[in-house]
Amino acid sequence: MLPFIDLQAQRLRLDGKIEAAVQAAVVGGAWVMGPQVRQFEADLATFGGAKHALGCANGTDALALPLMAWGIGRGDAVFVPSFTFAATAEIVPWFDAEPVFVDVDPDTYNMDPKALAAAIEGIAAEGRLTPKVVIAVDLFGQPADYPAIKAICDQHGLKLISDSAQGFGCTIDGAHPLKWADITTTSFFPAKPLGCYGDGGAVLTNDDELAQLIDSVRVHGKAVAVDLKDRTFDHDPKYLNMRIGLNSRLDTIQAAVLIEKLAVFGQEIEWRNRIAARYNEALRPHVAKAPDVPQGNISNWAQYTIEHSDRDGLAAHLKDLGVPTAVYYPIPLHLQPAYEMFPRGAGGLPVTERLKDVVISLPMHADLDEATQDQIIAAVASYKS
Repeated sequence: MLPFIDLQAQRLRLDGKIEAAVQAAVVGGAWVMGPQVRQFEADLATFGGAKHALGCANGTDALALPLMAWGIGRGDAVFVPSFTFAATAEIVPWFDAEPVFVDVDPDTYNMDPKALAAAIEGIAAEGRLTPKVVIAVDLFGQPADYPAIKAICDQHGLKLISDSAQGFGCTIDGAHPLKWADITTTSFFPAKPLGCYGDGGAVLTNDDELAQLIDSVRVHGKAVAVDLKDRTFDHDPKYLNMRIGLNSRLDTIQAAVLIEKLAVFGQEIEWRNRIAARYNEALRPHVAKAPDVPQGNISNWAQYTIEHSDRDGLAAHLKDLGVPTAVYYPIPLHLQPAYEMFPRGAGGLPVTERLKDVVISLPMHADLDEATQDQIIAAVASYKS
């Protein structure tokens, strides 16, 4: 069976750099929030066009941290797509707030601005919940329609989070989602385009005060500079707890891995786009729909996802030929037992409910060579439903 994502190919291509970085971190002995974390945060901020980048334990915590910093709580509505991984929505009930599920665009699979506007207006008119935050997901690697979504957020006075767990590195006309969002979050889960060798996440923001609050919340609500103004405290600020927080720190060893991977990440995004373009050209005659990326947008191609009228038959056929596939997401969140009681945007989620039966993802990674890609393409083309 071919690998769905070949992480070992990347490790070998980096020719011992990751192993050396891990060894240096181990020998250095600062295994929690060590100097490699500070270096990686600086490198990540530069790459992502941000004033501040703060590492944390995982991509789920990255989403929770701004909600904590903003004081989101009972009676608040947070608007999220249903066609995404559970982490996007699950952090909302942690704070007694409610996720409101919004339909997606049929071409990009990202939050549909028109559906978002209708959802906000419906919730506001109902009066039970107060609209507070929108979490837009950069699904499968390409950016959501941030100019349109930001305009809607501004109209209604809502905060905007870019959930770039899958899409970090994506751009719109050369600009990262943070140009429009109050905060960008990402995940370094190993299967992500920028993944570590365990778990990790980060938040990026241009808001100085928000960065301080998140730095506090990620370390047990410790005192930060904004808290110590006009206050005397002669001990370590971590022993002055100003707010309820988490224990959500990026491990030094993972930061060491990520420093090396970030150094080649831009080039890898270029390779992924070349591979995706080759897939598109060859597969369009054989599938119901190949991925669409709007002009001016760049995807990091976390996944290469097609539509097929006989998705399950194609998956079985490819498995017989040694080609792995994945289905994201066979049960959208608003239909899941844990989330079915939460509100849905006005008009329902018809696009999401159609996509769950037709999407299928093919192998995609930066080291996918043309011979292997040709094998995958031929396998898809050979299927007769």
